[in-house]
Amino acid sequence: MPEATASITGEMTLNEISLALPRALEVFERHGLDSCCGGAKTLALVCERHGLDLPTLLQELHAVAQ
Repeated sequence: MPEATASITGEMTLNEISLALPRALEVFERHGLDSCCGGAKTLALVCERHGLDLPTLLQELHAVAQ
């Protein structure tokens, strides 16, 4: 796994994750997450507000990085 994706955490904003991993947008889109208006919010906060499981979403992000 590339080092940039290994460091992706729930404390990063959607925009930070998108910059580090452009394919993250595919994962966000699948879950109805918008990095435009909600991009300044942390992944953990977005997961909480949308009823998503943070560890599962992190696994999906790491999977698209490979």
